[in-house]
Amino acid sequence: MHLDMKNQVSFLLRSCQLLLLFMGMACAPANCVSTNGVPLVQWQPKVLTNGSPVLFEIKALPKLRKVSGLWMEHSVSFFRSTVNKEWYGLAAIPLTTKAGAYELRVTETLSSGGTIELTRKIRISSAPYPKITVKVAKKFTEPSPDQLTTISADKSLKAKTFGTVTADRLWAGQFVAPVSDPISDIFGTARVFNEQVLSRHQGLDFAAPPGTDVHAINSGVVILARPMFFEGNCVVIDHGQGLLSLYLHLSAFKVKEGDQVHTGETIALSGGTGRATGPHLHLAVRWQGIYLSPAILLKLKMPGNPQ
Repeated sequence: MHLDMKNQVSFLLRSCQLLLLFMGMACAPANCVSTNGVPLVQWQPKVLTNGSPVLFEIKALPKLRKVSGLWMEHSVSFFRSTVNKEWYGLAAIPLTTKAGAYELRVTETLSSGGTIELTRKIRISSAPYPKITVKVAKKFTEPSPDQLTTISADKSLKAKTFGTVTADRLWAGQFVAPVSDPISDIFGTARVFNEQVLSRHQGLDFAAPPGTDVHAINSGVVILARPMFFEGNCVVIDHGQGLLSLYLHLSAFKVKEGDQVHTGETIALSGGTGRATGPHLHLAVRWQGIYLSPAILLKLKMPGNPQ
């Protein structure tokens, strides 16, 4: 690695910090402390569990040009806040992840072009998700041949939609709730349908009456707005860098595919279409193919004025 004279001091400082890190320096549960008392890596929420989103924060050196990361075999794109100048990266933990320590590898690119790597082991705990039994119409557990054809077409469409990865980050600032109604079912619940089909509830349900305005949880582009067999009337918003939000069981659309939307903008009306036991809004969020807990995402404190 070749560094100019101005960056040698930064390189040596970071090298000393990394040396202390690898020597097993005492660390708080949510960060590791450097020689001057400044955490090298922090994250939200402080206690990480399977199914949780995670917002990484890197206490960066002034001469950094770029920060990238690798987490659970997924690339993490970091952006810099103009408020505190730190770098942030949004990621997730699969629902199937077992308790244990997992590695975050960060690559910092200096203005000279040289790179520095930081590795951190992060503890993941198991979340206690409940189990419930629900009853739905028989057509959703024993579909007819015609319905199976529709389901197959939907599956292909969803695979194409979920494969969307926009390089740029389209979201900015705090994520907001799509409706103000109370939560009726949480993320991660194990569900038994008619004593036959076992599945995981990979979203957050709101007890929204039919016709309630549904708002975008952040800015992005509408990449799907059409009826589906299981999902009912469904809207999917691409927030960039593999982050998607899904809104299910809608009664009416207020946007169309290709529309750009802003945080809090009305995109649909709630309903009870598709496989639903009654009117409600189902919100799901995916990051690079991983479903994450929307409730935790809505609570994360996002940095202001990101670059």
